[in-house]
Amino acid sequence: MKFSEQWLREWVSPKLETQALADQITMAGLEVDAVEPVAPAFQGVVVAEVIAKEPHPDADKLNVCRVSDGTGEVQVVCGARNVAVGQRVPFAQVGGVLPGDFKIKKAKLRGVESFGMICSASELGLEEETSEGIFVLPADAPVGTSVRDYLLLDDATIEVDLTPNRGDCLSVKGLAREVGVLNRLPVASPSLAPVAPASDRRFPVRIAAAEQCPRYVSRIINEVDLTRPTPLWMVERLRRSGVRAIDPAVDVTNYVMLELGQPLHAFDLDNLQEGIEVRMAGEGERLTLLDGQDVALRTDTLVIADASGPLAMAGIMGGETSGVSDKTRSLFLEAAYFTPLAIAGKARSYGLHTDASHRFERGVDPALTIDAIERATQLLMEICGGVPGPVCASESEAHLPSERVITLRKARLAQALSKTLADDDVADILGRLGMTAERVEEGFRVTAPSWRFDIAIEEDLIEEIARIHGYNNLPVRRPAARLALRPANEARLTQARLRNQMVARGYQEAVTYSFVAPELQKAILPEAVSPVLANPISADLSVMRASLFPGLVRALEHNLNRQQTRVRLFETGLVFEGELDALVQTPMMGALACGSREVEGWSSAKDAIDFFDLKGDLETLLALGGNPGAWRFEPAEHPALHPGQSARLLHHDRPAGWIGTLHPKVRAELGLKADAVLFEVRLDALGDGVIPAFEPLSRYPEVRRDLAFMLDEQVPVQSLLDCVKREAGDYLQDLKLFDVYAGKGVEPGQKSIALGLTWQHPSRTLNDDEINERVDSIVAQANAVLNARLRG
Repeated sequence: MKFSEQWLREWVSPKLETQALADQITMAGLEVDAVEPVAPAFQGVVVAEVIAKEPHPDADKLNVCRVSDGTGEVQVVCGARNVAVGQRVPFAQVGGVLPGDFKIKKAKLRGVESFGMICSASELGLEEETSEGIFVLPADAPVGTSVRDYLLLDDATIEVDLTPNRGDCLSVKGLAREVGVLNRLPVASPSLAPVAPASDRRFPVRIAAAEQCPRYVSRIINEVDLTRPTPLWMVERLRRSGVRAIDPAVDVTNYVMLELGQPLHAFDLDNLQEGIEVRMAGEGERLTLLDGQDVALRTDTLVIADASGPLAMAGIMGGETSGVSDKTRSLFLEAAYFTPLAIAGKARSYGLHTDASHRFERGVDPALTIDAIERATQLLMEICGGVPGPVCASESEAHLPSERVITLRKARLAQALSKTLADDDVADILGRLGMTAERVEEGFRVTAPSWRFDIAIEEDLIEEIARIHGYNNLPVRRPAARLALRPANEARLTQARLRNQMVARGYQEAVTYSFVAPELQKAILPEAVSPVLANPISADLSVMRASLFPGLVRALEHNLNRQQTRVRLFETGLVFEGELDALVQTPMMGALACGSREVEGWSSAKDAIDFFDLKGDLETLLALGGNPGAWRFEPAEHPALHPGQSARLLHHDRPAGWIGTLHPKVRAELGLKADAVLFEVRLDALGDGVIPAFEPLSRYPEVRRDLAFMLDEQVPVQSLLDCVKREAGDYLQDLKLFDVYAGKGVEPGQKSIALGLTWQHPSRTLNDDEINERVDSIVAQANAVLNARLRG
C-alpha cells in the first residue's frame, strides 16, 4: 500500500524524520519497501494567471500569452490547446529549473520572444505519461505563490508491504493507529458526524446469501452533479497513493477506501430495477465489468443483482451497465461487509485483482460500513451537492463475526519473551492496540477489536506485545540442546553428486516451472493425466507436468530461438501423475542434448550428437552408484521418442526411466528445427548405490578370448551379452563389446558382434581346457537361444 506522509501526519505526527518513521513502521512488522518524493526537484515555478491570449502570427499551433506572476506581466509563447484567459497555471520563470535539470531561459519562437514557460503536469514530474495540455490549477490558487508550496510537494510516498494477516493496516486510519500505538500519541480523525437525511427515498435491499454478506449498508443521494471536477487536494492524495482520478463519485469511493479501509461502490440509481439482491450467481449468468471484460459467472461467486440480473461481482468489481457517468443524477451508495472466505481467491480465478478484493479477502472491519457511508456522503455533497436519503442497513446478526476473547497467561508470556513484563505495561500495550484487557488470576482475559481478524489465540497476543514492546528490547539468548549427528547413508548418492557429474559432462542445470502448457504436454505425452491448476499464472502454465520432457523441450526451443545451436541441459524435480485425489509425485532427473558432439574448434569434428552419446553420459551416472549391473536398457516405444531410437531403462528389472531421440512428429508439431536426444530417470533409483568393498587382487595371469558372432539384426545386443555372462562362469572379469559391423561380407539382415572376454582365477592359473570349455558352452548356448553363430 502507498500513502502520503503528509496525509498520515494529519492523523498522527510523531517527532520523527521521514526515514526514522519508515524504520519504526518496519520494525513494528509492517515492512516499508520504498520511500520516494512525491515530485522531483524543481524551482522557480509559481502560480500565475493568464491575462491575455492571441494567436502566434507565424505558427498556427502556438499562442502568444500574457501572464501575471504576482510581480508583473510577462509574454509567453505556449503551444497547449487548452490554455485560456483567466486560468491559474504553473509558470516557470526565467532562471527556474525544471526536473531533469532543464533550465528556463529567454527564447524566441518563430520570431516572438518568450519569457518563461507555462507547464504541464508531466513537465513538473507529477505524471509519468506526457500531458497533452497545461496543468490548470484551481481558480482560487494564489498568484505568485510557489507551486511547490501550494501543492505541498515537499512530501514523501511511503510504500508498505503488508503481510496477509494485517489487512487492518490497508488504510491511512489503520497505519495511523499503529504509529500512534508505537509513539504513545493520540490519533485524530476526520469528522464522521452523521449527515442528516434530506429525503426519505430508499431502495429495497434483500440479502439472500447472509453467510457470505452478513451486513449491507446503502444510501441514495439525489440531484448530484458529477460534471464538477474532483478537488485538486483529493486528486493529489489519490495520485500519491497510486490511484488515478476518474470522476467525483469514483474518486470519493476510492478516497474513503484509502482513508478508512472500507471499499465502497456507487451505482447509477436510474439504471437499477426494482431492488438490490445480494446472492450467489446463477448457472449461465454473465456480466460485463467496468473494464469492458465479459465474464461467465460461476455459481460460487457472490454478486450484487437486481431484477435484470447481476450488476457487480461483490467485493471485486462493478458492472458496466450500472456504472456512474457524468450524466448520473442519482447515486446508490453501497458499503458492505463480505466475509473473507467469500471473496478469497475469486478475483484471481477470473484473472482480476482490485483494491477492493485485496482488502475484502484479508478482512475488513464490519463496524466500518456506516462510518464509510457517512464520510462518502459528506465528501460527495461538498463536491457535487445532492439530497441524501436515510442510511439503510440490512444485516444478519448470526453471521457477523463474534467477539473473540483470549486468555493470556503471564507465565506463558514470560516464557515466550524470555522476559517478565509488568502487568501495567502489558495492559497499557493491549489498551493502546484497541483491546480490552481484564485482569484475572493467571493473567488477562483479552477481547480483540473488530478490525483485528488475525487475533485468535494466545500466541497472537504474545506477538503483539513483543512487537509493540520492541524486538530490540528483548534479551538475546541462544537455545541449548543436545543434538545427535544424523547418520550418513554411504550407499545413497546425493543429488549434489549427480548434478556435479552432469556438469562435469558439459551440461548446464535448468530450473523450469512445475506446470506447463496443456497443448505442449499433450504433444509429448498424449495419454498423461495430471492436475489442472485452478488459478494458473497464465494459460500457458495451467497443468502440472507429468514428465520433465516438456520443460526441457521448451527450454531448448528458447535457446534455439536465440541462436544457441549446441545445447546441453539437465534438471531435477518432481513430476505429477494422476488426478488430485490420487496424485503420485515422483522425483526425477532428466537431460536433453542438441547440436554438435563437440564444441566448435579447428580440431573438432562436426558430427551431431546421437542416441549413443547421451546413453554414454547416462551410463556415467549409473556407474556412480557402484552397481552398474543393476541397470539394463531394453527397446521400447514412447510417444515422445523416435521408434527404433528409444529404450526403457530398468533398475533391478523394474521400469525406472526412458532415453531416446525426440520423435520427428513431435519435433514438427513444436516447430523445432534440430534433432534432440533426451532421457529421464527416477531419482530414487539413481541414488541407490552400494558401499565399495575391497577385493584382493589376483597375482595370476589373465586369459582373453575374442569372439565374433553373426546375429540377426533385430536381436538386441544385450540379449547376447546376458547369454555370454550366464555361460562364462564365475571367473569372468571383463566383457567388452568392441565392434559392431554390418555390410560387405555380412549377409543382409545380419550383424557382426565382436566381444572380448577376460578370465582370471584368484588363486591359480587357468588352463586352456577350462577356457575352451567355457567358450564352447557360450557358443552353443548363443546358437540355441539366439540363433547366433561364430563368424567364419
